[in-house]
Formats: sequence, C-alpha cells, structure tokens
Amino acid sequence: MSETPSDDDIDSALAASLDEHGLFEWLDLDIEAAEPGRIVFSLPFDEKFANLASGTVHGGVTATIIDTASGFALRLTFDDPAAARLTTTDLNVRYVRPARDDLRVEASVVRAGGTMGYTESTVTTVHEGERKTVATGGTSYRLFRHD
Repeated sequence: MSETPSDDDIDSALAASLDEHGLFEWLDLDIEAAEPGRIVFSLPFDEKFANLASGTVHGGVTATIIDTASGFALRLTFDDPAAARLTTTDLNVRYVRPARDDLRVEASVVRAGGTMGYTESTVTTVHEGERKTVATGGTSYRLFRHD
C-alpha cells in the first residue's frame, strides 16, 4: 500500500516544480497559499514584464500566471500533485485595468472530474493604495488521472 504524500511534501514538490522549470523560474513566482483545489501565487513586478510604451505588466504575463495558477490548483486535486499530468484546453482572460506593481493570482477549481477540469482565477495588484482586480480568467484542462 502506498503512502499518501503529506501537505509539507506536496508544498515542497510544488515549490521545486516552480524552481526547476525555466519559465516559472524566469517569472519568479512564489506560492503564498496552497490547498486542495486552490492556490495563490505572487509575482514581483519586474521591468522585463512591462509593455514598452506604458510600463504596465504585459497582458501575456497576466495570461501566463492565470494559466499556471489554474494548472497548479487542478494538480492539487490529484492524489500526488507533484506527479499530476494535465494540459490546457482553453484559456479565457478578461483584462480589467493595467498593473504597474506586484501581481497576486488566486485560482480555484470549479470542477475536477475524471478527464476534465475547470477553474476560475483573479489577478490583483495594489492600485492607488488599494488591492484591485487586474484581470479575471477561466480555464479548462484535460486531466490524465489514469494514464
């Protein structure tokens, strides 16, 4: 009988995934919170993420962190999140306002079935002294639970 990974083991494995993957390392994402079906990442602002003319965070970076957080939230519905296999099938991003500061993305699983999973995400930043929504998004994923 196999032993179920502990929450600390899962957190360590997910953090290692972020550190070892080139894109995630480049983004410098940090896990703020993780629980089954929900994850929160923070992304420190960096000039390399900025649009040339406006200095605001590029929309592609925002879309990437929505996709990434959604995938990790779905991973947390697997018995072994660090070994989970899945792939994005749809990504929808709704941009609300520009961001010129650190970003925070929270992704929650709406449904995680046997072969498909769905999430909703919110990206926020501090804008004029208050935390405000930058973008919202929804994803669908193909889940490979039994392959």
